[in-house]
Amino acid sequence: MEAVAKLQNVPTSPRKMRLVADMIRGKKVSSAINMLKFEPKVGARYMEKLLLSAVANWEVKHEDFANQIGSLVVKTVFVDGGKMLKRIQPAPQGRAHRVRKRSNHITLVVGLPSEGASLADMTESIANQAAEQAAEALESNDKSNQE
Repeated sequence: MEAVAKLQNVPTSPRKMRLVADMIRGKKVSSAINMLKFEPKVGARYMEKLLLSAVANWEVKHEDFANQIGSLVVKTVFVDGGKMLKRIQPAPQGRAHRVRKRSNHITLVVGLPSEGASLADMTESIANQAAEQAAEALESNDKSNQE
């Protein structure tokens, strides 16, 4: 159960947009929207609007599961290079340099988490388990030192 949203010819270089895409990949939609709202990069505005569009697409596609919107995750995000505008920049001594104004295409897929948790969720749960084990070890050391 997935929904796809695509945005084409975004006037940002693909390299800069991939930084934003890497930030939200595998996250829950609610936390991804919060991250994008407060991100100062220009690409975050485009990505936020695209994410909201993907959620709306999911709502229309899966009306029966409207109560599960809170559990949606960003399954995949990828950024491809788009059209490139080539311009000329005058340079010293009669020369000219080529300026390449890059654009990109973004594809974003949201859906319910699969049976196997996403990579971000698994990493988070492993970190929580390690923290709990460390806390238990400290408590047992404190008890043995007191006796």
